[in-house]
Amino acid sequence: MKKKYIVRLTDEERSTLKSFIKKLSGSSQKVRRAQILLKADAEGPSWSDKKIAEAFSCRTKTVENVRKRLVTEGFDAALIGKIPSLRPAKKLDGEQEARVIALRLGPAPAGYANWSLRLLADRVVELEIVDSISHETIRRTLKKTE
Repeated sequence: MKKKYIVRLTDEERSTLKSFIKKLSGSSQKVRRAQILLKADAEGPSWSDKKIAEAFSCRTKTVENVRKRLVTEGFDAALIGKIPSLRPAKKLDGEQEARVIALRLGPAPAGYANWSLRLLADRVVELEIVDSISHETIRRTLKKTE
């Protein structure tokens, strides 16, 4: 199968990777990625993905991902790996949370014995505390342990 992402390292990148491997600096994953990139280099050994995977005890998909990350995101991203995504912004600020908690501690609406999460979410939108909110966000707000 023809490779879609061809690894072409500069002399500087090659020397950086070799020093990484020689010193074993960084995490084991980082060293493995450095080894993969060196063996996948088109102007170097140019090993197949299968041969690289067997040599470094990983899957061929790992080799493909490292190769792809180098071409699409750059040298540093390929070496560091996938950066965890940041948590999404909070839906409620402190004042809005306080209003939701106060609403929950108040009496339940007519016809209900207790507040349900969905009922609370609907009432929060009715009172225009927020434009839209899910019952799961209400649950997390009421459950806070920090």
